Formats: sequence, structure tokens, C-alpha cells
Amino acid sequence: MRGRRVLMESLMSHGVRHIFGNPGTTETPLLDSLVSYPQIEYIMALHEGVAVGAASFYAQATGRVAVANVHVAPGLGNAIGALYGAFKANSPLVVTAGQQDTRMRLANPVLGHDLVAMAAPVTKWSVQVERADELAPILRRAFKVATDGPKGPVFVSLPINVLEQETSVEAMDPGKMWRSAHPDPEGVAELAGLILKSNSPTIIVSDDVARSGATDALVKFTETIGASVWFEGLRHHASFPTGHPAFRQSLPPDAAQIRKALDGSDLVLLLGGPFFEDIWYAEGSHFPTGARVAQIEESPERLAFNHRLDGGLVGEMSASIAALTDAVRSRANEEFRAGAERRNQALAQLSARDREAHRSRLEKSFNREPSSMPRVMAELRRGAPDNVVIVDESITASLDLARTFDYRGFGDYFSGRGGGIGQGLSGALGVKVAMPDRPVVAVSGDGSAMYSIQALWTAAHHKLAIVFVVLTNREYRILKHNVDVWRKNFEAGTQHPYQQMDLTGPDLDFVHLAAGMGVEGVRIDKADDIAPALASAVAANRPFLIEIAVEGKR
Repeated sequence: MRGRRVLMESLMSHGVRHIFGNPGTTETPLLDSLVSYPQIEYIMALHEGVAVGAASFYAQATGRVAVANVHVAPGLGNAIGALYGAFKANSPLVVTAGQQDTRMRLANPVLGHDLVAMAAPVTKWSVQVERADELAPILRRAFKVATDGPKGPVFVSLPINVLEQETSVEAMDPGKMWRSAHPDPEGVAELAGLILKSNSPTIIVSDDVARSGATDALVKFTETIGASVWFEGLRHHASFPTGHPAFRQSLPPDAAQIRKALDGSDLVLLLGGPFFEDIWYAEGSHFPTGARVAQIEESPERLAFNHRLDGGLVGEMSASIAALTDAVRSRANEEFRAGAERRNQALAQLSARDREAHRSRLEKSFNREPSSMPRVMAELRRGAPDNVVIVDESITASLDLARTFDYRGFGDYFSGRGGGIGQGLSGALGVKVAMPDRPVVAVSGDGSAMYSIQALWTAAHHKLAIVFVVLTNREYRILKHNVDVWRKNFEAGTQHPYQQMDLTGPDLDFVHLAAGMGVEGVRIDKADDIAPALASAVAANRPFLIEIAVEGKR
């Protein structure tokens, strides 16, 4: 059989039912083969970054390996930013790119380049198939490496001539593998001992908790020990119910602010990783002076990676948390139980004060024009159905979004890792393909939206019922904020007007941009109109864009 058949059969044997791609000439063997494999749907994007971004979010939403297909060197180059985001998010991807005929490599062909070297820095494994006999074993390994912890993207270069070579090496299925790692009982006992000695425990959770289905176990554990819960600053999921009294919000972006947020904690328990990928440098530890630090990690290589621990445990997240809960409950005396209950009550009071502070902030900004961030988020919540899935790239509005919507667990919330923008609109495509029966609302800033605006066409082309909410303040508000931080941190001594951070002259018109890609849209200037517009857009069950005028930097 020819290599292209081995490629398709390998994808089928690994359960692939969607390919997110932007093709070119060297992908012709794959595209031509799709006719014979109607079980696989090709989700076409108009830019490689959109294809890889959609695949990454699809992998996050399903927990399965996603496949993305791009085109030779320029196409892979266009995808690198999204591939970096997938790498930082630990998204299990197999990304393929067609390569020029290997018989031409000494002739320096058009579009020819070392694709393996290009992809290597942002993948777990980067490889080129040199002979058709290698296709099956390389693809089998690619899917394995992508799902080995920590999960992440793999790149496979597919020369067009190799896909046309004959081979007798057939596609390989992945086989049955059980990877559950039960935590070491001695380690569980040691961590339980640290907890039982604590008077003020704090938990910091990563995306791993949501991905492993450990949210319910974490709620029981949190209530058992009376701990506060924080999210890492950049996250893909909501790993803990945000309406729970123990939830404290996301950590700030540097060590000094994190240390301040955790002040008073005598034990910090890290669940998953990685942690503390700071935006700004600040001297000192992330942890309060004297606090003990423990961690549970599913991947040994990430345990105690960039800080020492008083106790570390490798194990599957849900099983480890459950085992630790049982250990604490069996050994806890009446004094610890009473202390945990007092801490739970104090956290409930703190949560109530936070809600009241947010309500007061909303009231103070309620009638501002353009609409304030708290008001916009309140109106979006009022217009959204209870089972809505939020894909968040609202940037400076993200904090108000988090304070307004309650995320109960896995699947309610998705955002991007890595710090790059342009993932929200494309990510919503992957989430909707993965979760077709739930309403998906993508909330994006106007600057972010322009990085992947082509996603609107894909939504229209494939009839993906996503409501794209674009918040337009006609500026890179986050960059203006960061200029202020830079001036303070580095004592820059300048007060110049912000440079190259305004999106005016001409103003962006998202309604007309959407119409040009087959998506109906509406612009809203009055906050009172937001909720009914969103409710109507969701009910229409088709791609729709809502452009909302919001306040800029004040």
C-alpha cells in the first residue's frame, strides 16, 4: 500500500475524527485521501495559527489527541505562535506539515526548509518521515509522546514523495495502556502530617486538576482542611468552582505580589504544575516567610522543578487528592477539625465581602458610557444560558468576567496559556467541535480578535454555532497597563503618551468584517441592549458576532 493510506489508517486507528488544517500543495495526498475516509472531517481554517489554535482547544476540551495539518515552511511558521500556546498548555497534538520532495533537497526548492528544526523548540518531539516504512511506527510514537505526561504537541514532517511510496508496514493501533499512578502511601502520610500541623493552609491549583477530573475530590479536600484556593495566573481551565467560598481568584503576575496574596499562610500546597511563570521580575520567594511548601504532580519531571519542597508526591491527581483527604480525616483530632471549621467560616465571610465589593464597584460604574467592564460582564451573564461555555480572551476584562460567571468545573471555561493573544476566536472553534451540544460564547478584546479574525469564516463554513463577543475599546489596553508597570518597576522616569497602542484611524468595524465572512453581527453601544442581544444570538443557533463598545484605559 502507499504511504498516504498508511497515514489515514494510522489516524483512524488512533480514534481521529477531525483534522484542523490549512492545506497546500504538499498536503494533496492527505486531502485526496479524505474522500475514502468519510469518518474524518477536515475543519478548514484560513490561517495556520487558527487551525493549530482550534486543535489545541479541541484537545483540551476532549482530553484526546487532536490533529492539525499545515503547509511546508511558511505555513508552519504561521502556526508557531499557536503551537507555542499549545506547548505551554500541555495540549496533546499531532501537527503534520507536508514537505517538499526529498529528492529535491539539494536543489534548495521553493518553500523547502528544515521543518524539524523549526518545530523542535515548541514541541515534545519533532521528526521527519524519510521512508514510507517509517510512517506507521513514527505515527504510533507521535500519539504516544503527545499523551505521555506532561502532555504536549508533536510535529511530523511528511514529504510528498514519501506519502506516494509503497510499503508493506501497515498502520499500528495504540494498544491498551493503563497509566494510572497510585500515590506512594508513605508520601501521602508525610503530606497529611504537614497539613495536620498547619493553621492556615493555602492551595494553588493548575489545569491538571480539571483535566484529570479531580475537581470534586478537591472540593472535599478543601473543605476538610479549611484551605483557601487560588488559580495560577495563566490557565486553560477552571479547576475549582469559582462560586465556592474557599475560592480566592487568580494569582498576580510577580513573586512580590504572589507573596503578598499568600501572606499569613503557613502551608502552600501546589496541585499540578507548572507554577509561577511570572510576567514581571521581583526579588524573593513566591512563598511567605516560614511557610512550608508541598506539591502533588502527575509528572515526575515537574515535581520540585524550580523551588524546593518540604514534601512532594507523584501520582494521578484525583487518586492522590482522595488518598490525602482520607489520610487527614483518619488522623485529624478534634482541635484540627474545629480549626478547619473556623477557617471555612472565615473564608465564607471573606467571600461575601468580596462579592459585596464587586457589587459596589458595579453600582459605581453602572451608568458609565462607554460601558464599564463590570457592567458589560453583568449583562453578558444575564443574557447567557446556565450551561454556557465561556472561551475567554477578554484580557483586561478577564478579572470582571471571573467575578461575574460561576464556573462549576471542567468544560465551563477555557482560556489560553503562554501569554500570546489570538487564541480566543480560534479556540472557540475547537471547543464547539468538541462540545456541539453546549452553547459556546467567545469573549475577546478587539486587539486580540484581529489576530485570528479568520476564525469567523471557519465558523460560518462549518456551521459552528458560536457567539463571538468582541469588546471594542479601540486600544491595546493591556499594553498601556504594562507600560505603567514598566515605568514603576524600572523607574523609567517618563510620562510620554502611549505609543502605537491605539486602534483608531481608521476604527475597526467588526460587524462588517463578520459580514464579509458570512457571519451576522450587531454593534451595541448601550449596556441595556447586551443581555437581550446575547440571548437572541444563542437562541439563533448559528454563528453570530456581537461587538460591544467598552471603556478604555481610565
